[in-house]
Amino acid sequence: MTHRERFYTVVNHKPADRAIFDLCGTPQTNVDYEETRQGINRLLGVSGEKQGHFLLDERVLQKLDIDFRRVGGMPTPKTSHVRREGDISYDAFGIGYRSGQICYNPLRDADIDEVVNYELPNADNIDPKWIELWAAQAKALHENTDYAVVAEHPVLGVFEIGCWMFGFDDYLYRLAAEPEVVHAFSERILAYQKKVIEKYYGALGKYIDCTTSGDDFGTQSGPFMSTQMFQELVKPYMKERIAYTKKFTDAYYKHHTCGSVHNFIPDLIDMGVDILNPIQPGVYMMEHERLKKDFGDKITFWGGVDTQHLLPEKSAEEVKAEVKRILSIMDVNGGYILSPAHTIQFDVPPENVIAIYEGAKEYYREKNGTK
Repeated sequence: MTHRERFYTVVNHKPADRAIFDLCGTPQTNVDYEETRQGINRLLGVSGEKQGHFLLDERVLQKLDIDFRRVGGMPTPKTSHVRREGDISYDAFGIGYRSGQICYNPLRDADIDEVVNYELPNADNIDPKWIELWAAQAKALHENTDYAVVAEHPVLGVFEIGCWMFGFDDYLYRLAAEPEVVHAFSERILAYQKKVIEKYYGALGKYIDCTTSGDDFGTQSGPFMSTQMFQELVKPYMKERIAYTKKFTDAYYKHHTCGSVHNFIPDLIDMGVDILNPIQPGVYMMEHERLKKDFGDKITFWGGVDTQHLLPEKSAEEVKAEVKRILSIMDVNGGYILSPAHTIQFDVPPENVIAIYEGAKEYYREKNGTK
């Protein structure tokens, strides 16, 4: 079974030779720290000049038998907001960052007229060279390899960008007290998303097998909002974004949301989400057993290997044991993609990253009675 064949088998909820393996296939499953990447290289005997255009060396992906290869990015055009003042950098949306953290929200306390008239990026100003490059990379992967090709999402999620532009506290207040402001803002964001989607997937769409999106709807103890509020103020815009994306590609749609979102999963399925990530362990109502029982035949799950405690704090053997337990639950009649629950942080030993995939390979050898 090729990597791409395995992907389509698993996502269609059919038994495959094994679950799909991911590392570095999405922005949320990266190994961000160079020291960790070098440690993985060393343990796997990879040296010399880096190969491939991913964060991880192509030889590492091959040694771990990773099924995905990733292309694309977020082609946001510049606006008049882009500048630097002192130690604060402002992006194309006017959001201010200090030391990589948001410190200025341009729409905090804005009234509806200010929201309607605020300058957003113009998709017509996107530099076409980036999309041309990503389309060429996707085409090469599609035609010359057997990997499943994953495109990064080209736009931010409607809830996430709202929290960043208004500030979390202000935007959550607007959801409850000023829904008309939220609708006005979301309509503008959706219009921008659709223009970017047409350019991006119009070029990459026929070469990709999966695409991503990201928008965090949950905390560790529950969602940010009620199910009714989600259905009224978030779902319509995300559902239209997904439907519009699928006009330009047959790729499966993967959505990333951290936290406890069990009660939103029926709506996510109705919106067109095919794959849900990251399956954050240890949070309310997101146990592997519960998710597989409740939704295992309706949606594919991606992730589930704890990055908060398991990977940074436990031994490689303990990681292997937990991976085997997860696979015994989640890899039943397909529908599961094995990966860390989120980006590998600096505190995760490289041995434990490798142990995820060594443990999985041991699981399938034991299951099949082979050495």
